[in-house]
Amino acid sequence: MNIMDMMKQAAQLKSKMEEMQASLEHIEVSGLAGGGLVTVTLNGKMELKGISVDASLLKPEEKEIVEDLIVAAHADARRKSEAVMAEKTKELTGGLPLPPGFKL
Repeated sequence: MNIMDMMKQAAQLKSKMEEMQASLEHIEVSGLAGGGLVTVTLNGKMELKGISVDASLLKPEEKEIVEDLIVAAHADARRKSEAVMAEKTKELTGGLPLPPGFKL
């Protein structure tokens, strides 16, 4: 493979990475906690898009429980979002391993 071919492939990969980054805004994942009583929704860029709390939890004495469930639901959504991103990256790079700590 010559240098021109490598440069062409690098340009194509860059273009595909930019397309993937743009598409992340439209991907949504939801994390659940408390058996579904609390739901947190993130987009593919891990931006918070919404929170849903079941009305049964909206009592003053349940405040700490609700806060803990929101944190747990957010962590669940984040894990799911990271898994989606990893899969998209794998598709983009054709399964080529990326160096540790390399982020797209």
